[in-house]
This record gives sequence, structure tokens and C-alpha cells, in this order.
Amino acid sequence: MGAQFAMHNGAMSPAITLSGARLRCEIKPELGGCIAGLWLDDVPVLRSTPAAELATVRLSGSYPLVPFSNRIGHATLKWQGTSHPLVQNNGPEPHAIHGVGWQRPWQVLDQGDDLLMLACEHRADAAWPFAFDASQTFRIRGDVLELTLSMTNQSAVPAPAGLGWHPYFVKRAASHVTFEASGRWEMSGEKLPTYRQPSAGLDTDCSGLDVDHCFDGWTGSVSLRDELLHTRIHSSLSRLVVFTNATRDFVAIEPVSHVNNAVNLLQAGTARAEDLGLEVLAPGESMSAQMSIQVEHAR
Repeated sequence: MGAQFAMHNGAMSPAITLSGARLRCEIKPELGGCIAGLWLDDVPVLRSTPAAELATVRLSGSYPLVPFSNRIGHATLKWQGTSHPLVQNNGPEPHAIHGVGWQRPWQVLDQGDDLLMLACEHRADAAWPFAFDASQTFRIRGDVLELTLSMTNQSAVPAPAGLGWHPYFVKRAASHVTFEASGRWEMSGEKLPTYRQPSAGLDTDCSGLDVDHCFDGWTGSVSLRDELLHTRIHSSLSRLVVFTNATRDFVAIEPVSHVNNAVNLLQAGTARAEDLGLEVLAPGESMSAQMSIQVEHAR
């Protein structure tokens, strides 16, 4: 495995490359444990920047979502009768977004030519009031990148928990996305879910697509085709957030464990925990998820 070093906030941070026969993945552990880029031969699969040049996780190819995905409304967590103010962690946006793992450095546990294991330890703070440990694995097998994300509740009380990934796939002229689901959560002007309606998923060109929704009842598979690549995304999770519009050169296809703002929807009585996908981990209890990205050249 190749390792190079890049400057980040005045310090040297490692940029790690995993390689297969044709697939190459560059990862920045110190920058939110993110994937800087993923290429099949020299064709970018994700929005990709050489890791040595990547300065912000928000421009990365993908980052982990832990201990929750998407938004917690107005950066206020309502849990078991207590209201916890959280950090508004995305510029002027009034919500807490995408958990805390993407804004923390991750440590290398193990690495090889085609394998990397990372860990992150969170102590209770203003961003998230429950301590947890998280780990990620990245493995290349042929033309497949396999990802695992896990977390363990290290607090002394039961805690809400969620996992996911936020990959940004390149949107090309002929990009077409296909997946099956059973429902879609409609969104308010504040980018928070309001109600669920039946949906069969998507089977559409991406050029005119305007979507920023969580789909549930997802079958765990997505096909993304364009003039250069055919990409298949698979996950053990049953919810999928899809985000793109005419101003974006990417399609975010995000396997997640729960509906956006699930904790607060539960407390508001909007839906049951199992319908929202919300996990509650007892002290010492863990949860884990898998995702894979399989790529081949278009035929």
C-alpha cells in the first residue's frame, strides 16, 4: 500500500491508498475517516480528489455517518424526557447534521495493500451527549470496495444510535439511477421530514432529478449507469437517502439505518421506533452495517 503525507491544519496527516487490480481508493483517516477518492483505472467513481490535495471532508468522495445520519432538527435532541442542545455543525444551517464522526480524526488500527481498519473514540460533549467507540473497515476485492461501520455505546445509559455512509457518485451526462423501495419521506422547507408516502423507488435519468429524500423499504441494492461506468451499491441497511439537483455534479446515494430526524420524530409520536429505523443501544451494546461499491466499465 502506498502512503503519502499531506498538510492539514498545519500538521502532517497520512493519506492511505488501497489498490486492487484496477480499483484504487485513497483515504484520509485524520480528515473524518473519509474516502478522498475512488477510481476504476483512471475513471473517478466517486467525486474524487487525490488525498494529498483534499483539505475539507465536505469535498471528499464519502464519509461515515455516526452516531446518526442526516439532520437532527434545530440541533436539539429530545431523548427520554430530556432536551439536549447540540452543536450546529454545518455553517449557517440551524440543524445538527451527519453525526460527529465525519468531523473527528480516526486512528489506524491495521492496514495492508487492500485493507484498512480505523477507529474513533467519542467522549460525551456538546456535539453528542453519549460516549461511543466506532470503527471502519475498507477492503478491496477485485473491482469491489467493501465497507463496514460499527459503533458501541460506551455511556452508562441507553442511547439512540444510527449508522450510514455519505458517498458522492460522479453525475455524468448519461447517469441513470435505479432502485426499489416502498416509501419516501416528504421534506419541509427546513429540510426535515414531515410525512411518509408510498414510493416504488427511482428508475430515472439523473440530469433532471431534483431529490433530497429518505426512502424506506429499500431492497438494499442500487444501480447507477452512465456512459463510462456501471456501479452497483449494496448494503445491509434498509433506508436510502438520495440527493442531487441540477446545480450538482454528483448524486449522493446514502445507505442509512434510520429516517432523517428519527429521534425527534419518535418523541413527537410521528411513528414507531421500528418504523423509523431507530436503534437504542444499551450500555456496551453494539451495532454494525455493511456497504459495497462494485464497479465495471460500461459495455
